[in-house]
Amino acid sequence: MRKAFDIARAARDKGQHPFGCILVGPDGAVLMEQGNAFEEEGHDMTAHAERLIATRASKRWRPEVLKDCTLYTSAEPCAMCSGALYWAGVGRVVFGQTEHELKELTGNHAENPTLDLPCRIVFGAGQRPVEVVGPLLAEEAAELQRGFWTPSA
Repeated sequence: MRKAFDIARAARDKGQHPFGCILVGPDGAVLMEQGNAFEEEGHDMTAHAERLIATRASKRWRPEVLKDCTLYTSAEPCAMCSGALYWAGVGRVVFGQTEHELKELTGNHAENPTLDLPCRIVFGAGQRPVEVVGPLLAEEAAELQRGFWTPSA
């Protein structure tokens, strides 16, 4: 988890939205890491860390491989990211802060119109299981967001 937090912190330090994740193989080896890329991608509202890593992983490995992998992420994947992880075939998601708590911190910010929709509901609508663990280290995860978001008009 803390490696995902480090990536989120690095994204924040670069002016990106403070989110990060890592994809870990069944042997515990880190296969990929990804921070948010909103600014990098020209203000792409879909450039969430989890969606980007799902796309990258899907291009590299088949779902049969990804089903045994775990995504560790600083915040609960939103509905879009959960869908991307599901379609890529990732079998397990471990997250820090919940979407609900994130929404409380970000408020009505134009760059993060948070959906208060738990990833368990999105994954539960699918045809294959995705194990979800979290929230873990939620207060530490929330610290990554504090002071970053200010209300927008």
